[in-house]
Order: sequence, then C-alpha cells, then structure tokens
Amino acid sequence: QVQLRESGGGSVQAGGSLRLSCAASGRTFSYYTMGWFRQAPGKEREFVSSISWSGDITYYAESVKGRFTISRDSAKNTNYLQMNSLKPEDTAVYYCAAARVVGITTSPADFDSWGQGTQVTVSS
Repeated sequence: QVQLRESGGGSVQAGGSLRLSCAASGRTFSYYTMGWFRQAPGKEREFVSSISWSGDITYYAESVKGRFTISRDSAKNTNYLQMNSLKPEDTAVYYCAAARVVGITTSPADFDSWGQGTQVTVSS
C-alpha cells in the first residue's frame, strides 16, 4: 500500500485561498489515480477532484469546478489541490486518496489508500 499525508488545511474567510498537499510514500508506482474527497459534519464523504498518473486527465465535482485546481508532481510523489474563492460550504475535512486504476476514476470504491485528513474551515 501507499502512505498518504495531507497538509495545508486551515481557516480562511470566504473568498480566500488554500493549497492542500498530499505526499505519497511506499509503493507509489502501483498507484495511478490520485484524488481528493471531503466530508462535512453530518454528511457523507463526497468526491472533490481526481487526476491521472500522467496528470493530463482531471475531474472535478460540479460544486468546485472553476474554483479548485488539482495537479501533481510525480517526481516528488506529491499532488496538490489549489482552492480559490472558498465558500463556507467548502468547510470539511479533506482527504487525499490513491487508486490503482489506470486512467482516471471518481468512485470512492476504487480508492484503497487514504490519508488522515486535513481540516478546512471557511468563515463567512
């Protein structure tokens, strides 16, 4: 398995920005798709964004499209989630995840390695 560690969460005001990072270690060569999910209090975990191993395919949830950007630096085994124009409804614990899927996926069931999560709080 691959170990994932998120960083970069915090508290910002609405309209602000944060960049989340996810560093992978271990059997990283087995994992092709990296993704971000989030879970707000009292809600189910939801897909945010994912990126293929090559970085040329990305998917975004409709709620974050145009505001969030996912990217990856394969040489560093790190992927990033740049979050701009943050809204209070973006408040959640954000989880990095890895899937052994060639290409791209958005299904949580395909992701078998998860980070511990990082809190993002957006105040109005």
